[in-house]
Amino acid sequence: MTIHVRAPATTANLGSGFDVAGAALDLWNELEVGEADGAVDEEHLGVRAFAKFAAPERYSFSFTDRIPRERGLGSSAAVVALGLVAGAVAAGLDPSADELLAEGIGLEGHADNLAAALAGGVCLTWDGRIARVADDLPAAAIAVVPETRVNTAAARASLPRTVAHGDAVFTAGRAALLGAALARGDLSLFAAGATDRLHEPYRAKHAPHLDEIRADLPEGAIGATLSGSGPTVIVWARKGDEGRVAVELRRRYPQHDVLELRVVAAGAGPA
Repeated sequence: MTIHVRAPATTANLGSGFDVAGAALDLWNELEVGEADGAVDEEHLGVRAFAKFAAPERYSFSFTDRIPRERGLGSSAAVVALGLVAGAVAAGLDPSADELLAEGIGLEGHADNLAAALAGGVCLTWDGRIARVADDLPAAAIAVVPETRVNTAAARASLPRTVAHGDAVFTAGRAALLGAALARGDLSLFAAGATDRLHEPYRAKHAPHLDEIRADLPEGAIGATLSGSGPTVIVWARKGDEGRVAVELRRRYPQHDVLELRVVAAGAGPA
């Protein structure tokens, strides 16, 4: 038996949705599982996820990685999602996205990325639960991806233990606007909700182009957010304007990869 599955990249937080909001993007990692060949790396993150449902020593694993690692685009979440889904298929099981999340969160550690990788579309997550609130976002995503990498644990360690009351109130309000924007597909609310004071100001040192882009948005863009822990920045454009926004960003940042990445409704599943 051969099992072939794929899982999408993700962008988490979406500004003010810190550790809660995520969206699946059209960039895919893949896994092919076949008959055992005696060369299983049981420490591989995807194999460890597979082992949640089936014995990995009975199989061979071939991973295709397209999502840049340690760039804030959910590469580890995609690998975990691949292993979970393939393991469930091998075991003849059909778990829900919530059940897969529960099995994988100890390996991935970031529910917002893993939820979107598993369920697709735009997701909110809390207390181990996933609310898939939309198939798409009201703006188009253009990812500005530097060559440098950011370790998620190190980036999280840069966050302060306490924040000012005003910053907490500001972000709580913007998070409410973000939730409304996702539910309604409202561009103006989405632009307002894509602003944060809890995590982005402290992680911006890993992505100096975030402030540069925000200070001078390309024509057609409505905002920019740090993707996960960075250093990738997602520039959000009015739909129909994403092509010219991408052209301008490539002109400004020739040393970076600039990718137009549409939100995808599908999560991890058969390739």
